[in-house]
Amino acid sequence: MSLVSLPGLPAMIEEISQRHNLPHSAVQEALREALLKGYERFRRSQSIGQQFAEEYFENFEVELDTEEEGFRILSTKRIVETVENTDHSISLNEVQEVAAEAQLGDEVVLDVTPDQKDFGRMAAIQTKQVLLQKLRDQQRKIIQEEFQDLEDTVLNARVLRFERQSVVMAVNSSFGQPEVEAELPKREQLPNDNYRANATFKVYLRKVREGSHRGPQLIVSRAAAGLVVDLFTVEVPEIEEEIVRIVAVSREANPPSRYVGPRTKIAVDTLERDVDPVGACIGARGSRIQAVVNELRGEKIDVIRWSPDPATYIANSLSPARVDQVYLVNPEERHSVIVVAEDQLSLAIGKEGQNVRLAARLTGWKIDIKDPATYAREQAEQAKAKEEAAKLPVSEKVDLETLEEAALEEE
Repeated sequence: MSLVSLPGLPAMIEEISQRHNLPHSAVQEALREALLKGYERFRRSQSIGQQFAEEYFENFEVELDTEEEGFRILSTKRIVETVENTDHSISLNEVQEVAAEAQLGDEVVLDVTPDQKDFGRMAAIQTKQVLLQKLRDQQRKIIQEEFQDLEDTVLNARVLRFERQSVVMAVNSSFGQPEVEAELPKREQLPNDNYRANATFKVYLRKVREGSHRGPQLIVSRAAAGLVVDLFTVEVPEIEEEIVRIVAVSREANPPSRYVGPRTKIAVDTLERDVDPVGACIGARGSRIQAVVNELRGEKIDVIRWSPDPATYIANSLSPARVDQVYLVNPEERHSVIVVAEDQLSLAIGKEGQNVRLAARLTGWKIDIKDPATYAREQAEQAKAKEEAAKLPVSEKVDLETLEEAALEEE
């Protein structure tokens, strides 16, 4: 069989493998694809004026020979009675001269390697250009296979550099694997983080991007609620053992105002009577929750007890404020009114509304907070309106439901 010589082929594969952090098999695959592109270029240059369809060379392949340090071009051809295209078919008579048992419709693989001098400098240049692209494709393919199953998990990351407003970090999937670059976009960063070179962080793998594009393939986050869940799972053995479960998480990692810090509310529950789920998450002297707070650079975290009773759950969600009364005014639309003492009003609402905003997201209920005097006055006004409406003639009576809805909208 013919052979196009590639002196030092094994050493070249080893060098490329080390430089690009790719296994030998991936380098050989990229080299085969690049050499095949070079052969296509060679064939097109030899057939000026002839048009080749994009899939014309699909039956061709490259065989690398690392022992003899070279490669061959092979073509799979179908056996036919009458040959119309010598690249894709071969006559039965020609094959039966060397293989009498051959039949029509069978396929044979033939060596169609061109002479080394004919293959030419132009094809070699094309091969080198394509090889770089194929190596990048192989890297992306390996990264995708390695990290696809790790989406929505937490990885260790190290700061490499800044690109525009994004932080480029190095992450790895497991022990012994080379580091891979990941992008931490501006919107996924925490305001309290200090992203200096080589600083280490835990990050949440949001997405593994597919296809060819500029920049890192992995998108990571420090602002995702999933990061908080994973940190608690690591610090609280009862969560890992499924004694305590995390029911819901509401996080505001990047508040709309710079005067408000990041904050998270997490609802937990247990089916074990002897276990306090909130206490398990906080730990002795706050040791467990403090470890999570430290990793999130001082982010405020409220751990509250989940309850199947909406009123109890809503009251708990407004922690650390004390709630006097919860009224589920419209369960179908999940609308509630909360009454708290006047000295608890600002605590329940939170700075710039952050506490009630997170509580509403956590519970899925619309929450209106009022002090006792305001609530009593509004109730009296509504009662008076109903009483006056009842005295009107039937033809002039106001639809009380519409009146109540309008009053609620004004609030």
